[in-house]
Amino acid sequence: MRKDELRQQMRQIKRQYNQQQLEELSLPVVARLRERLKNVQTVVAYYSLPDEVNTHYLIDDLVAGHKTVLLPKVIDDETMELRRYNGRQNLKEGVLHLLEPDGEPFTDYSRIDIMLVPGLAFDAAGHRLGRGRGYYDRFLSSLITYHSSFVTSIGVCFDFQKVPEVPTDVHDVPVDEVI
Repeated sequence: MRKDELRQQMRQIKRQYNQQQLEELSLPVVARLRERLKNVQTVVAYYSLPDEVNTHYLIDDLVAGHKTVLLPKVIDDETMELRRYNGRQNLKEGVLHLLEPDGEPFTDYSRIDIMLVPGLAFDAAGHRLGRGRGYYDRFLSSLITYHSSFVTSIGVCFDFQKVPEVPTDVHDVPVDEVI
């Protein structure tokens, strides 16, 4: 199956669920994430879209627990930066109409323990199908190559997004775990 076909298939499957059902399906995933993140200090997360595992309460709880939470901010067609998340009050609509933190860029990548990565589909080998713009692949590649090979990347998805095989290209960067 080609990437565009798998993207379309995943979008069709997601449309079968209403918002309340997706919220309910998020609960066990978030519970596993809470357990996985309890002993880390600095987490790169993402402020979920309506069709993704809901990370909103999780990241608020992490901040309340005195953890450093970083969220991506899209700068242009190629670049994503990290910004510290201090609460919903510091979120602004970004260039792709996503809610992103304002403030100064975070560049001390050696402090990052775990990076949560969204996706449309994941396989058991950690291959990830994103939305097709390549932001996470470029960022993960840069993080691994230039900053730290010790950051654990975790793909976050609903169980129905786990597939036998995700088609890959040479520039695709797999995640270390899938939850």
